[in-house]
Amino acid sequence: MEQINLHQQLKKYFGFSEFKGLQESVIKSIIANEDTFVIMPTGGGKSLCYQLPALIKDGTAIVVSPLIALMKNQVDAIRNISEYEGVAHVLNSSLNKTQVRQVKEDISKGITKLLYVAPESLTKTEYIDFLKDEKISFLAIDEAHCISEWGHDFRPEYRNLKNIIERIGDDIPIIGLTATATPKVQEDILKNLRIPNANTFKASFNRPNLYYEIRPKTDDVDSDIIKFVKKNSGKSGIIYCLSRKRVEQLSQTLQVNGIKAVPYHAGLDAKTRSKHQDMFLMEDIDVVVATIAFGMGIDKPDVRFVIHNDIPKSIESYYQETGRAGRDGGEGHCIAYYNHKDIEKLEKFMSGKPIAEQEIGHALLQDVVAFAESSISRRKYILHYFGEEFDNLTGEGGDMDDNVRYPKTKKEAKEDVQLILRAVKETGQLFKSKEIVHTLTGKTNVLIKSNKIENLDIFGIGKDKPASYWTALLRQVIISGMLKKELESYGVVKILPKGEEFLKNPESFMMTEDNDFSQSTSSTSSQPTGGTDKKLLKMLKDLRKKIAKRKEVPPFVVFQDPSLEDMALKYPISTEELVNIHGVGEGKAKKFGKEFVSLIQNYVEENDILRPDDLVVKSTGANSANKLYIIQNVDRKLPLPDIAQGKGLEMPDFIKEMEAIVYSGTKLNINYWLDDILDEEQQEEIHDYFLDAQSDSINEAIDEFDGDYEEEELRLYRIKFISEEAN
Repeated sequence: MEQINLHQQLKKYFGFSEFKGLQESVIKSIIANEDTFVIMPTGGGKSLCYQLPALIKDGTAIVVSPLIALMKNQVDAIRNISEYEGVAHVLNSSLNKTQVRQVKEDISKGITKLLYVAPESLTKTEYIDFLKDEKISFLAIDEAHCISEWGHDFRPEYRNLKNIIERIGDDIPIIGLTATATPKVQEDILKNLRIPNANTFKASFNRPNLYYEIRPKTDDVDSDIIKFVKKNSGKSGIIYCLSRKRVEQLSQTLQVNGIKAVPYHAGLDAKTRSKHQDMFLMEDIDVVVATIAFGMGIDKPDVRFVIHNDIPKSIESYYQETGRAGRDGGEGHCIAYYNHKDIEKLEKFMSGKPIAEQEIGHALLQDVVAFAESSISRRKYILHYFGEEFDNLTGEGGDMDDNVRYPKTKKEAKEDVQLILRAVKETGQLFKSKEIVHTLTGKTNVLIKSNKIENLDIFGIGKDKPASYWTALLRQVIISGMLKKELESYGVVKILPKGEEFLKNPESFMMTEDNDFSQSTSSTSSQPTGGTDKKLLKMLKDLRKKIAKRKEVPPFVVFQDPSLEDMALKYPISTEELVNIHGVGEGKAKKFGKEFVSLIQNYVEENDILRPDDLVVKSTGANSANKLYIIQNVDRKLPLPDIAQGKGLEMPDFIKEMEAIVYSGTKLNINYWLDDILDEEQQEEIHDYFLDAQSDSINEAIDEFDGDYEEEELRLYRIKFISEEAN
């Protein structure tokens, strides 16, 4: 009888004929007044698990939720299925006295079935005293992972919920719900809510319709995102960025390139946020560019792609955010752009926090690094992380990720791992990753000299391989649990028992040959694209050589390789179009562009080429304010670190901005600064090097000078060189 009744109620309130997954069992547990714990991935129908019992049972159910937007959404949805406006209410700081009085009245009259509260509101004595005397059917805690310090979204006020509930009534059943929880977090939740014997329902974390892919993050990330979105034109997607500034910049770039996109972040006023959210739900726009605040509880079933412009801080965040794709069971493409520099940035953000918090944040971040760099099935990695085993051959969605579809080559690195462990041990466990790599490749710096590392046998033992190889392997050894970076001592690498064991009994260690991510992504890096026209590229290189000879400068001074590759992809046939090519500004286009544009135009006509207009990524002009600021302050001869600080930039990023300015054809005179850091002879030596070099690669220059100059010095001199020789 009860079963028919439940199905009738489901039909009556929600219009569904069938329950999904574990919903029915969970609802029966709640109706029987038993403590219940639900772990159900995003899109599994979690909210219905407490909404239906609340509508059926006597009294009011209290639902604790961390986000106001989430509560508002759910309240609107419940009000739509009932004849009473007061069936669901929100009780939080946004209400005035009259509204609070109305909420209390509706609860007392038995009209309100669901009361959504923020944990902070529950601590107010006036609310506790009021709720004490009302009939409370149960208490549901949504996003229960917020209770655990190991959860990806820890909220201290969640820790006190159990004590507050006991003040309202000591026999109120408790329902905890979460979409992401590792075994460690699950244990924390049950312990903190003091419901060790709760009926636990855990759905599979596998979302077989989602395709997971990690791409290297290069300077060309905007153009890559635009190509992907245009290829999926008309489909809904979310793009996540870590900073508000990047959200604004990327949404503008998408708009300028004809994509219907809006920004969403906490810096926008509530009205704008709400409007942008509605535009997305109503399909007036296709793409929301957002910080992570967007999407919690957004019930849009047909999001077809989720892109992470920046890698998230934890696997839980990644899982939750990608989980917003393909909730209807249809296609869901999840792309994350990864660059180890982003990880370093996230580590930097952590450094001001209490040590315990840093430890946890760092551990969560290491799992993200391992996920991105690992060559095993991404699905297997995620499911293992959440305590679920998965077999790629038999499991549903087994081939739905880039690692499985395009397996990476691996090579045996047992002996090299031993060398890394020895280097850490024999240098006294005093160094960060950089010095360990220096030790192996035989490079010196102040720390290495002062600790007399050059006298050790291990010094220079791995100089037959590039530093990038050792850096990549060192990261993989850290991820494997043989070494760890000590946070308290700013990243000094220490050996762990597992590493000691490996030194005694070495075994096979398969290193993933996956160096896409460790390639340089400075403005000089070459980003070959699948679609470049090889024949045209060769012609452009020949023309560049001819012009360089005529002007008596190295070819890279005319245009860099990435610029030529971009021309061979986009076929610009006018100076205006040339300005939209990677690394080409108006100055450069005017100075060298004419011959290139005319060559491309003839080539396009002779070969009947259909030009891909949509691939010409237009720029927003947002960078022009930065550019002007830098040019003006360099003209005033201000110290470079001060100019960088004025724009909140770290020195490497500031140098990158200056490189973009000179490479696109504008002069920058930084002689006043160079004369301070390099003497005349040194400047002459570097100048001669670049004059004869075949490439402007800084890594090649560092190798050539064998560590005599820091990367920063060479990059700054290269700015002077390009400025004088090319512009």
